[in-house]
Amino acid sequence: MSLSEARYHDLVDAAQEEVEDVFDDSALDVDLENSGGVLTVRFANGSQLILSRQPALRQLWVAARSGGFHFDYDEDAELWICDNSEERLGELLARVTQEQGGEALAFEDL
Repeated sequence: MSLSEARYHDLVDAAQEEVEDVFDDSALDVDLENSGGVLTVRFANGSQLILSRQPALRQLWVAARSGGFHFDYDEDAELWICDNSEERLGELLARVTQEQGGEALAFEDL
């Protein structure tokens, strides 16, 4: 069963809010901007991490220095899972934050 549009947007909103909270609670020097459903994280070194919604596909897309990643929501696991690697969204975010920001942050709820 595919997600309803309303549920999809609620899930993306919740994921983006969680990401913002993790960065806000960290000592990492980042600039956060959430505009038009796109969350952009700018690291001190100039690199970016972008979380954007793709409503037609019901996916959450992540763009990082290491590439682009597409996530589907798994209702059973209640997690966003990469459609290519099976990596959880939280695992990917922790990895790219380490790569781009030099600090490991825990995105345990994602």
